[in-house]
Amino acid sequence: MGEKVVAGAFDLSDRQHYRDKLQRCLTGLERLLAQKRFDRPKNLMGLEIELNLAGADGQPRMLNGQVLERIASRDFQTELAMFNLEVNIAPHRLGGRVFDRLAEEIRTSLAYAHRKAGEVDAGIVMIGILPTLDRDDLVSSNLSEVDRYTLLNDQIVAARGEDFALEIDGVERLSCTSKSIVPEAACTSVQLHLQVTPARFPAVWNAAQAVTAAQIAVGANSPFLFGHELWRESRPPLFQQATDTRPPELQAQGVRPRTWFGEKWIDSAYELFEENLRFFPPLLPICDEEDPLEVLEAGGVPSLAELVLHNGTVYRWNRPVYGIADGVPHLRVENRVLPAGPTVTDVIANAAFYYGVVRALAEESRPVWTRLPFETAAANFDAACRYGIEARLQWPRRGRLGGLVEMDAVSLVRDELLPLAEAGLTGWGVEPADRDLYLGVIEERCRRRTNGATWQVATFHRALETGLSRDAALAATTRRYAELMHLGEPVHTWPVGIPEAAPLA
Repeated sequence: MGEKVVAGAFDLSDRQHYRDKLQRCLTGLERLLAQKRFDRPKNLMGLEIELNLAGADGQPRMLNGQVLERIASRDFQTELAMFNLEVNIAPHRLGGRVFDRLAEEIRTSLAYAHRKAGEVDAGIVMIGILPTLDRDDLVSSNLSEVDRYTLLNDQIVAARGEDFALEIDGVERLSCTSKSIVPEAACTSVQLHLQVTPARFPAVWNAAQAVTAAQIAVGANSPFLFGHELWRESRPPLFQQATDTRPPELQAQGVRPRTWFGEKWIDSAYELFEENLRFFPPLLPICDEEDPLEVLEAGGVPSLAELVLHNGTVYRWNRPVYGIADGVPHLRVENRVLPAGPTVTDVIANAAFYYGVVRALAEESRPVWTRLPFETAAANFDAACRYGIEARLQWPRRGRLGGLVEMDAVSLVRDELLPLAEAGLTGWGVEPADRDLYLGVIEERCRRRTNGATWQVATFHRALETGLSRDAALAATTRRYAELMHLGEPVHTWPVGIPEAAPLA
């Protein structure tokens, strides 16, 4: 969705023409796969981090246009709402001291952006959902001033035909409606990319799906929305509901939501792109002039522009990505599970855990997805979102007996997955010092049963105990979070509570 989209009206013929182009793109992808035209292994990874803008009082600031003008870097872009930014980190080769290099790059970029935001009395906050967001902040007038966001909002609203229902039953219950998709902007995440060959794609995607629950359990960082304490990771249910084009009748018929976990393990990347066309009507029927099949017949590499655009409006937690670099097509798995934050060290630790465990699981002789029902993986994901590091998950039993065993998330990560992640990072050629430092952060979170969500909740309740109102406690928690985030020590070391009760609401 990063391409420039010009807003305009669509007539009835546009959708049929776009659907025809999508089919030609899908045929083009199928031929590229059959001809083995894709890039060879390069062990490339990359990441994007979505960010919030907040003031010294902890409240959101609708200033991304002014902040981006001051940053003046292509590494930073708009996101859906005016209090959002996104930073894109250039691809790196997995190996050596890659994680230390990434950490230094991100710290430098965020520090620069934070200084520039300070010029308009704002600051960068890296968190899954900003606790101080109010319903009045998430309205269409606060959409970023970019055509594609307005157009996407208009098309999703038109497809749904009625207000969006936001219903999350967690520690407390949230029940409200929205006239736009802007509540989606509350969800700020880290997106991890891994370039893979077509042959390896299904194993990597399946492995990534299997470990989403573990990622969320140790990385949850979004327990609050609109003043309510909800799930430990409230982004997934919020994102699904805020982009749901299905009125209740279509939900009852089993129509798939545009934000979804999926429904089966795969044998090829092609299956995911084909599912996207089969299940999801186009939202943005904007056609490129290129004919992908003519380009292929001439020996060229098609951009598959319509397929790429449509793919960007289906919000899988592990998304297939088609791209072209230096004239050569490639495939990536984009992991969209993790919330942003709490610190750069925590983000890199989450990344190291993911890249390590996915490699190890993808190379197992008895793959986990042959022993774990897909429905169970989806149920694990939901449990991890709801309960975070206290979740109980099902995982294939060791040994010949087979079957599944239920265990707490901490035991699964510490006893089963961290050793795999260590082996996987070793397989990538990551330096032991880098590997041990960042996997050690995950191990410490497990030992202390602490992540960003548990710290936020504990600090919020400690603030309430001092006599602060709910709004004041959320603002104080947000200010303290931002302070500790910029100090940079990983979240498992953060002291709980507010050093002194500040009167700002």
